[in-house]
Amino acid sequence: MVEEGCAVPKQARLLGGSSNERVFDMIIYTMAAIIMVAVLYPLIFIVSASFSDPTKVLNGEVWLLPKGLTLDAYTNIMHNEKIWTGYRNTILYTAIGTLINIVMTVLAAYPLSRPDLPGRNVIMVFITLTMFFSGGLIPTYLLVKNLGMVDTMWALIVPGAIATYNLIVMRTYFQSSIPWELQEAAHIDGCSNWRLLISIILPLSKPILAVMVLFYAVGHWNSFFNALIYIRNEELHPLQLVLREILLISQTDAVDGTMGLEDKILLAESIKYAVIIVSSLPVLLMYPLVQRHFVKGVMIGSIKG
Repeated sequence: MVEEGCAVPKQARLLGGSSNERVFDMIIYTMAAIIMVAVLYPLIFIVSASFSDPTKVLNGEVWLLPKGLTLDAYTNIMHNEKIWTGYRNTILYTAIGTLINIVMTVLAAYPLSRPDLPGRNVIMVFITLTMFFSGGLIPTYLLVKNLGMVDTMWALIVPGAIATYNLIVMRTYFQSSIPWELQEAAHIDGCSNWRLLISIILPLSKPILAVMVLFYAVGHWNSFFNALIYIRNEELHPLQLVLREILLISQTDAVDGTMGLEDKILLAESIKYAVIIVSSLPVLLMYPLVQRHFVKGVMIGSIKG
């Protein structure tokens, strides 16, 4: 009798727990749906606005689907040399900058991850301090100017060759995911440090390398402030600086000079949405290519004690 009497409350607790789990799942799914809508709606609106009649966009008639379908904005972008020059410059800066970032970060993170490096903790303290203290904009500009990098692409690449946060993440990956015993065994077999890095460490580090490539590439692609400070030659402007001029300065030469003022304003309104799509497309295409490695790399460390 006692056992049967005890079984009822236990069963009730199980049913109650199952009900609580369903409520919890419903709350999670609802919050996820709200977040998804909040993220997707601006993207859908920008795409729709870029294909819509600019008059309807300005009047607030475009909410979700395009209205007054037109390709005038994209036609003008195709004939705008400044946008394509910025596109070419941004691709060049992103490719060269990301390559330098990865090489410099690997060459700094791997030695700092090795327990046989004397004073590595002290070095890491000084490196970490740069996350909290910097020389400021004016001293940095004077340094870049004295190095002769003003009005060159190196002003956009060299000052940020290594990101401290990314260095710490990659160092942690090397320490937690690649056994030191494996490296010692390679040394016993006569493997040099360079061969160890190239033949063993890097092939085992594809997830974190994918994460770093994505972080650095997106940073270079979206960067405009350094170009605003250091680049005066319009032929060297990156795409984001051109986009900034269209969005904020509303340069009249972004549209056909033979048009009336009202037509220029309407077309400029449509062009800014089209330029956002054109400038964001390469980054959006990059994510699916590195998603598998990206998720794996981000999760490294979260499942280790």
